[in-house]
Amino acid sequence: MSQRTERIDELLRQEIGRALERELADPGIGFVTVTDVETSADLAHARVWVSVIGSEEQRRETLAALRRAMPYVRHSLNSKIRLRRIPELDVRLDDSVERGTRVLHLLNELEAGRDPDAAAAPLESLPTPVPRLPHEGDAPDLEVPRPPSPGGRPRPRKRTGSKPGAKTARGSARRSSR
Repeated sequence: MSQRTERIDELLRQEIGRALERELADPGIGFVTVTDVETSADLAHARVWVSVIGSEEQRRETLAALRRAMPYVRHSLNSKIRLRRIPELDVRLDDSVERGTRVLHLLNELEAGRDPDAAAAPLESLPTPVPRLPHEGDAPDLEVPRPPSPGGRPRPRKRTGSKPGAKTARGSARRSSR
């Protein structure tokens, strides 16, 4: 992937995220985050990867509402991004958050001494924070010392140039040799 394509992907990700946040008032669109955009080499098509928080049904409804809204978003991008042609936008669900939640759930089950295969899959798409209990063999919490604050006044800045007409050692030496 070229640097230009990467820059365009990042710009599209930011602008599509802003458009979803500020310009769309569709009640069918839930809590959505644009995680990535992948444009084709000819910039004719772009995959928009989104993460949606909510139940499976809410994710499906949000994805359908986003697909209906993409022509409007594409049209609004035309005034914000200077490209010859704004790519066709194809919305895809990014399930990396759910996979990460599943891994955290499995680790919690193993840490608690339970069989992770017997545990049901979590119903939420993001983990609920839980305090970690201390276990035998854990390293003690160490306080990290803070660096001392710099004392005294800051040093004055060095001047890199001189004012016109100001006398310098080099300038006065030239004048005296004439």
